[in-house]
Amino acid sequence: MPDIAKILVANRGEIASRVIRTCRELGKRTVAVYSTPDADAPHVLQADESVHVGPAASSESYLVIDNIIRAARQTGADAIHPGYGFLSENADFSQRCREEGILFIGPGPEAIRTMGDKTAARELMSKAGVPFPPGTRQELKEIGEAKKVADDIGYPVLVKAAAGGGGKGMRIVEAEEEFESGIKAAKSEARNAFGDDRVYIEKYLVQPRHVEFQIMADEHGNTVHIFDRECSIQRRHQKVIEEAPCPMLTPDLRSEMAEAAISATQAVDYVGAGTIEFLVDANRKFYFLEMNTRLQVEHPVTELITGLDLVALQILVAEGKALPFEQEDIRMEGHAVECRIYAEDPRENFLPSTGTLTKHRIPSGNGIRVDAGIEEGQAVTINYDPMISKLCSYGQDRDHAVRRMLCALDEYEIAGCRTTIPFCQYVLTHPAFAAGDYDTHFVPDHFSAEKLDAAHSSKVEVQALAASLLKKHAAPAKEDSIQTKPGNPGNSCSKWWQRRP
Repeated sequence: MPDIAKILVANRGEIASRVIRTCRELGKRTVAVYSTPDADAPHVLQADESVHVGPAASSESYLVIDNIIRAARQTGADAIHPGYGFLSENADFSQRCREEGILFIGPGPEAIRTMGDKTAARELMSKAGVPFPPGTRQELKEIGEAKKVADDIGYPVLVKAAAGGGGKGMRIVEAEEEFESGIKAAKSEARNAFGDDRVYIEKYLVQPRHVEFQIMADEHGNTVHIFDRECSIQRRHQKVIEEAPCPMLTPDLRSEMAEAAISATQAVDYVGAGTIEFLVDANRKFYFLEMNTRLQVEHPVTELITGLDLVALQILVAEGKALPFEQEDIRMEGHAVECRIYAEDPRENFLPSTGTLTKHRIPSGNGIRVDAGIEEGQAVTINYDPMISKLCSYGQDRDHAVRRMLCALDEYEIAGCRTTIPFCQYVLTHPAFAAGDYDTHFVPDHFSAEKLDAAHSSKVEVQALAASLLKKHAAPAKEDSIQTKPGNPGNSCSKWWQRRP
């Protein structure tokens, strides 16, 4: 298969910019697509070419398969990278690319279709011997059948959309009297979000941790895991803070989960980058949650601890080449943390906060990475996801990475809308997070607007006291008293698919 020469990036924002950056490093030309309000967006200016694909509504632009294919044909792009979101897990889009003779930088439509249907995925995982929570393998046909399943596995139960994701079409049912209303609400939301109201039931796990494994597979039969990520800090079942590796995994549990992740991937004949997501209960038993058949939002933390460029590997595999390493060649060093900086107000239940960024000054320094999709002077609108950027820190260990992240959050200046920066600061300084003793219920268990305000007031008082003491007792530093510590030596490997922060 010939090397890809030109790649159309069927996305917007920070992920489009991130893909374009690697394409440029590999010497591949790029095409950006954009809606009317995105005409001057960073990803459009960074690409070699750009094509307008429709008005603001994503349903009339970024989600219109015909428009994306037409843009690829118009510019002579021989491959399409879908990023994440939009059409990235759309089996019909992958199929259309195949029919048009355009390389889809991702898995085939068969794998996307199978793993996108949660009931089909559970059936497949059962055959592959991958554990999943007690519940139904098939969609529920009627309320009586559903109630019997719930009674058998015991309350609380989780009603989930078969075609869903991102927390949509999901309801926790605590008791039998709530069951029927929970089913109806989940089906209604699933129908509106996915055009598919099928649901299934599984046991709701107590104190669950959300842990995932990055997978990469080529068409030559090579499948590897690229270690794990902890993703339990969430709001509305969507991630806000991630870290790699997961701090609660023992070497034995990590090995066992990695083996299950590879088995799950091979069961669906997968090719490309993917993520196997697990829930780990209070007894450290793990269960299959779902497979994301695309690049994850939080992939930078994996890149930081391994030195790998996951987008470069996606392109390599799409070109039909074998992975340039085996499992034992992949090393994990240090620790990384990612904070998603959303235009949301954490004091108002994370409601979106729109507006023009009158100031956007990103932090910098050793071990700091910022993937931003919007620049100063641009507007955050209701048309798209409210994420402004992904702020990542890398350190020699977890404490080092967290301290670097806190410094970076302090330096980050954004004006024009409210953001999740105060929430991220609150989490990273909370005793439960510091101890690694938390689960997906962190927000309802530990967070409120009142607690955030109290923590902020306490911080201001401590800073004022420290400044007063420093002014009172400060003495000029002597030049010969300055000491330095050796920094992270990094990775001397110069292979094109590897990078270090």
